[in-house]
Amino acid sequence: MRLSLLQKFILKEGFGVRGRILRSRFNKFYNGKTKPSILERIKIISKSIDRLIAKGLLLGYGQKTQHKWFIKEVKLSPSGLKEAKRLLGEQTSLPFKRMK
Repeated sequence: MRLSLLQKFILKEGFGVRGRILRSRFNKFYNGKTKPSILERIKIISKSIDRLIAKGLLLGYGQKTQHKWFIKEVKLSPSGLKEAKRLLGEQTSLPFKRMK
């Protein structure tokens, strides 16, 4: 399953927590990087959370209006816990190019 860097960050952040996680905690992903505007950050994080929920890796808690869900907290599902464990055990490869 392909996941973006933000989605991997969300799963790793949720792995250490037993209960629900506030979505404001995911803003730490942008510390020390070129920062998009606050509105763009909110949209990007919302889309990532929605896609993780659609894949069955997260459970979302919030309010539902007539047209849209407003997710305030998330929690890892059992399959999300397995995926987070796999991500933590995975060693990243360095981008070395082979010399011929």
